[in-house]
Amino acid sequence: MILKGKKGIIFGALDDQSIAWKVAERCVEEGAQIVLTNAPVAMRMGEINKLAEICNAPVIPADATSLEDLENLVSKSMEHFGGQFDFVLHSIGMSVNVRKGKSYTDLNYDWMQTTFDVSAISFHKTMQTIWKLDAIKDWGSILGLTYIAAQRVFPDYSEMAESKALLESFARSFGYHLGTAKKVRVNTISQSPTWTTAGQGIKGFEEFFNYAEKMSPLGNAPAVDCANYCVSMFSDLTRFVTMQNLYHDGGFSNMGMNPALLEK
Repeated sequence: MILKGKKGIIFGALDDQSIAWKVAERCVEEGAQIVLTNAPVAMRMGEINKLAEICNAPVIPADATSLEDLENLVSKSMEHFGGQFDFVLHSIGMSVNVRKGKSYTDLNYDWMQTTFDVSAISFHKTMQTIWKLDAIKDWGSILGLTYIAAQRVFPDYSEMAESKALLESFARSFGYHLGTAKKVRVNTISQSPTWTTAGQGIKGFEEFFNYAEKMSPLGNAPAVDCANYCVSMFSDLTRFVTMQNLYHDGGFSNMGMNPALLEK
């Protein structure tokens, strides 16, 4: 049990297809205590209370774009844990433009600001709140989930691509400050396309999922394997890995062409 005695906050579990849901389950299986959180609107849509029962974890609602909500979340989590915690998973992303089918060349900029705030700036706000409240233990671990569209063009991913690029930059920049001050590491995991409720909302997702499956030598990485990777990153086995964008994608990120794509 490589997380025995560790405590952490998991953002973003919506239903049992969510990567965050699998991470929560695996963390508890490996001995951790957790707090679950999601935005109130997501909690109404999802099944987080079912997960809370499985994991014997409290649910503390928080809009991750609200500093007031984040301060409440972190403070109440510290009360629950009886002090500082060890790890955080940021698994949050949402684009109103994508949801409403707006073309990349005709984006609504107010919606774009919302996309950046929810999907990326919330990561900085979370870390800043943790920093100000001195909430994380030395040698703790903070993870954000990202996608290779931060580096490569995937047209239907729209401005979520820029959101993920910003998220990765925040991980590097805050990783310096948290590492220097507290030996806390901050990383992002760039995951394969995954059959989640959010993923399936992207236009052409099934076709792209199948393309990535054929392109990747190992195939697409399933959600439970992403959860296993997160567990390893929360453990003491990866104490000197920080400020990295870590690809968990079956090799997709290093492929140029795979003959399997030409097979009928």
